[in-house]
Amino acid sequence: MRYAFELSGDHEAIAADEALACLATEGLKPLYTQHYDHCLVVELEEPDAESRLEKIAGKLAMCHHILRVAFICNNEPETIISSAENCDIKPHISAGQTFVVRARKVNHHTSVEGAYLEQRVGGTVFRKGYRANLNQPDVTLRLILTEKCVCGSVIASIDRKAFHARAPHKKPFFYPGVLMPITARALVNLAGVNKDTRLLDTFCGTAGILVEAAMLGSRVIGLEARNEIIQGAKLNLEYFGGDYNLLQGDACKLPLKKGCIDSVITDPPYGRSAMIKAESIRHLYEESFGEMYRVLKPGSKAVIVSEMEINKIALDAGFTILKQYSQRIHRSLTRNITILQKNNQ
Repeated sequence: MRYAFELSGDHEAIAADEALACLATEGLKPLYTQHYDHCLVVELEEPDAESRLEKIAGKLAMCHHILRVAFICNNEPETIISSAENCDIKPHISAGQTFVVRARKVNHHTSVEGAYLEQRVGGTVFRKGYRANLNQPDVTLRLILTEKCVCGSVIASIDRKAFHARAPHKKPFFYPGVLMPITARALVNLAGVNKDTRLLDTFCGTAGILVEAAMLGSRVIGLEARNEIIQGAKLNLEYFGGDYNLLQGDACKLPLKKGCIDSVITDPPYGRSAMIKAESIRHLYEESFGEMYRVLKPGSKAVIVSEMEINKIALDAGFTILKQYSQRIHRSLTRNITILQKNNQ
């Protein structure tokens, strides 16, 4: 069966890789993947795939819906309508259920109006014997108009409003210059964090990353040099709940034994207005990367957010660089996200 992740516009590459990482975390192995603009299509053969996809929907950040694919075709209106007429709709709508068709135009891949396709495709489903309900349908059929038209029934939706409700300024303790919850959760998923994963943030700040990981059942550990900030992080973690341990200390001298951490995700200070206790930013990075490598279990990942170039520092510490992303925040700030892996030993 084919399924489609309707991706958000936060960051195309991260969104697709987040979905793939969550599939891997849940033990789902796609037989096939196709990445369209704002849409990732996968083929899964596991008999319980849909129940696991519903669980994944509760983790994802950079995604809107997960669909059971009905058909994929070219973007011409008549081709879409013909495909809707010829497809078997029974796996998507049961007898007596009502439906609605919703279209989403992605960028400029088609000039046809979504409302026109909603009406025409809805008509084909109506003629198959199903009733439409525009307000409270039992089944929502979505047309994702990207390089192709991807049509499917929604099996799970992501509650994106919940992330906005956890915006930094809405938390019990706020300090400027932190990651937004959607980005923090995506990084947690990219690291493969799951229930009972022991995750470390060596520059935890107000605990934005730790909150997102703890909400997935991870056992989180945060380190921060400033007492005021560590107290604020505690307020935030207490408010949102989870299994956490906060330490005030030096990221260059972690009070942890070798190989005890499953994942590291951190957003080190860049030196703009951050208060750091180090000879220099570069010295801080070199020493802290070495400590991250030491405490990680072999084969485990570290996800690093930084403005500065870290490739040589990461390689010198022993890491393998798996992937890098660039995220433009505003005109004067581009954020680099790097996924590292400790070598198996």
